[in-house]
Amino acid sequence: MGLETILVILIWGALIAYIVWRFLPARGLKKMKQEEFRASLRKGQLIDVREQNEYKAGHIVGARNIPVGQMKMRMKELRKDQPILIYCQGRSRSNQAAKLLMKNGYDNIYMLEGGFKNWKGKIKKG
Repeated sequence: MGLETILVILIWGALIAYIVWRFLPARGLKKMKQEEFRASLRKGQLIDVREQNEYKAGHIVGARNIPVGQMKMRMKELRKDQPILIYCQGRSRSNQAAKLLMKNGYDNIYMLEGGFKNWKGKIKKG
């Protein structure tokens, strides 16, 4: 087996590992249907993990915007002693954010099933 073949195998292996890590649900992440999520809004920290332009175009009333790309730098803004309710457009970025939070000692994390694209509750623009 030549060096080129080994490199191709390593690159493909890394790509597959990344895809699996990104899209598999975070272990311990609790999904909530809209009704349950809506009922829990005042009991936890509501975080929109989408990009700022998406947030400004419309977000759930009361949500703070911490894009998943900034989560590592800004997670100290979140309290570990209160539930964290997260959502993105679908589920991928919420899952990424949850994995990062869990890796750093946050464990009471809930994700909106179906994401913002299916949200039927009140929204705010700006």
